[in-house]
Amino acid sequence: MSRTSESSAATVEQVGRTKKADSDARARLEGLLPPAALDAALEGLSPAEITGTGGLLTQLAGRVIDAALAGELSDHLGYENGQSPAGSDRRNGSTAKTVSTDLGPVKVNTPRDRDADFDPRLVAKRQTRLAGLDARILDLYAAGMSVRDIQGHLERLYGTTSIGRDTISRVTDQVLADVKEWRNRPLESLYPILYLDALVVKVRQDRSVTKRVCYLALGVNLEGERDVLGLWWQQAEGAKFWLSVLNDLHQRGVQDVLICCVDGLTGFPEAIEAVFPRAWVQTLIVHQIRSSMRYVAYQDRKKLAADLRPIYTAVNEQAAAERRDEFDQKWGEKYPMIAQSWRDKWEYITPFLSLPADLRKAVYTTNSIEGLNRQIRKSIKTRGHFPDEDAATKLIYLAIIRAESKWRKTFNWTSALRALKIHFTDRIPD
Repeated sequence: MSRTSESSAATVEQVGRTKKADSDARARLEGLLPPAALDAALEGLSPAEITGTGGLLTQLAGRVIDAALAGELSDHLGYENGQSPAGSDRRNGSTAKTVSTDLGPVKVNTPRDRDADFDPRLVAKRQTRLAGLDARILDLYAAGMSVRDIQGHLERLYGTTSIGRDTISRVTDQVLADVKEWRNRPLESLYPILYLDALVVKVRQDRSVTKRVCYLALGVNLEGERDVLGLWWQQAEGAKFWLSVLNDLHQRGVQDVLICCVDGLTGFPEAIEAVFPRAWVQTLIVHQIRSSMRYVAYQDRKKLAADLRPIYTAVNEQAAAERRDEFDQKWGEKYPMIAQSWRDKWEYITPFLSLPADLRKAVYTTNSIEGLNRQIRKSIKTRGHFPDEDAATKLIYLAIIRAESKWRKTFNWTSALRALKIHFTDRIPD
């Protein structure tokens, strides 16, 4: 079963369990607090007295938590409150504390036992936050908010200053353990398409802000599912470090790549061929066009871009070469470097022209990797720069997880896979 099918089945099962849990909770609440009694309790209260700090809702939450903790202690001791102790251990009062929740600060009373070996599960010893609040903090951090911004937001939202910057930093630092496991996870043996790209992030280092390069690898597996395979850091983008990235992917289980889509970085194709010698190297056309347009005067940009289009939309390589020569005849005198650039990289620009239309768009466009970079930049643009590399890693990882949750299967993948099977017969399993 593919990861998408497993995820869908798990989602359906989870939704079913959630609906049943909601129904059970509603029935219990109606048994404990009939609608008429609830209406009487709410009568005459202002909204702040209902949902604000210390309001009815938080007090009710505290009572529920207290009752659950008392039930845990009864299970631990083996007898209910008011009954005779079943052994030497017995109840020994309670300790009051305030926990931060999605509703705001809630006062709870943690019961104790004489032997001091009672370990509550709902609100553990020394725990000051319920799990839902940690998830809320991570969501805010993934959206690009700084630790200071999150603290101010929670203070305005819940009316509490008990959640300090150190607490928020500890919550977000928990992500680093997930990042380490994610970076070292085993990968699939074959990826039909692999996109490699990098983005620049500003990081503070030695009392100055420097630019660091975040390397990203995005693979498309045999089911058409996209997966970010990892992220790596370096001072600048270069083919030498890309070679180490590719070796890392190989060590984690990637044995073959059919088509590797990259920008026009010098030495990139040689680095790929050193690790995956049978891979097709395809220069992303958008990168090539951007590189060409750097030399073009503003008044010529639209016309020249229109004349480049017949090259990469040609029916085959021969027709593309003819369109390239026609472009050179028209623009070569004014912009000789453009046609020359296309000739120099022709071997890596044209592989996709031998593929059918269903597969071409998935190979030569940057929709997948550009979409990922757009999601990441959206998260980091409000930050200006990061205090260190770990802070940038946390945010980029959370942005990746958020982006992956919205991804769908590659469009028209069945036709694309059929075309890949025709071109790479012995390298795609039946």
